[in-house]
Amino acid sequence: MSNNDIIKKLRVALHLRNEHIVEILKLVDFKVTTTELTAFFRSEDHPNFKPMGDQLLRNFLNGLIIYKRGVKEETPQTDTKD
Repeated sequence: MSNNDIIKKLRVALHLRNEHIVEILKLVDFKVTTTELTAFFRSEDHPNFKPMGDQLLRNFLNGLIIYKRGVKEETPQTDTKD
């Protein structure tokens, strides 16, 4: 299964539009336009198809965590030296 297949399935399962995906990627400071996204959602035999790289999928998944759960709060570290 390719990265393109994974993001297509997540987009359908989570009812996301391209605008939502752009916003999710902005949460992790990764910029992509809706036009660029459409190339990833095309069929592989389309002349404007682009394979999705690991970096974009990784950033999307990290942004999706923030989108669904919120920003992780930092817990204070305590020094437990005995």
